[in-house]
Amino acid sequence: MNTTAAASSSTESVPQRTLIQLEGLSRVFETTEVETHAISDVNLVVRAGEWVSIVGPSGSGKTTLLAVLGLLDSANKGTYLLNGQSVLELSAEEQAQIRNRHIGFIFQSFNLIGDLTVYENVELPLTYRGMPAAERKARVEKALERVGLSHRLQHLPGQLSGGQQQRVAVARAVAGEPLILLADEPTGNLDSKNGESVMELLSELHKGGATLIMVTHDPAQAQRGTRKVSLFDGRVVQDEHLRQAPPPPSPKPV
Repeated sequence: MNTTAAASSSTESVPQRTLIQLEGLSRVFETTEVETHAISDVNLVVRAGEWVSIVGPSGSGKTTLLAVLGLLDSANKGTYLLNGQSVLELSAEEQAQIRNRHIGFIFQSFNLIGDLTVYENVELPLTYRGMPAAERKARVEKALERVGLSHRLQHLPGQLSGGQQQRVAVARAVAGEPLILLADEPTGNLDSKNGESVMELLSELHKGGATLIMVTHDPAQAQRGTRKVSLFDGRVVQDEHLRQAPPPPSPKPV
């Protein structure tokens, strides 16, 4: 398959703006005895409305790349433009503001706070943003309705199944209406039934215009995206176009 030609055809038929652009991105971890190149010279463009599946063997750099994209870690070399803005040179506080406003995270381990209710877990990032209470309430309720958990507002995470906890995590990610959703093995801690339920939810969000980058070890899940990017030893070894992305959402400023 000529992936370059397929990608060109896709972008010609559906105008897409660039959300993420990486050039020569590298992350090296150093100790007194060894130097580990987690990602090396990564070049990648992600456009609005795409669903990019990142695959590769253990140790290939998938999670490190996702952490750099999410501004949870910083590259040692290269450039990272998010919606046209160079973000690696920003201060930690500026990066935190961008992370809170424009990046939604879905983690394998859910990362919910056990002594907060479902409602409070989804609301917390919006509170950090300084959003008025009435707007927070509207967004939280809308997000929980989207994931089918409006009836679990006052439950604690420990009172929910694993699949329900991951749906709360998805609601928390989308409530802030981010530019992009980052998912790290989102079904890794779920059984097959709950995992499929979460994947269907992600598919629905993508069809609704969400831009998604997902790390997965599951070949079948990877095929649900619009592109599949394969890593090996920290480098992109294949970038395969799978299908056309839906029309992108309206632009948002960073």
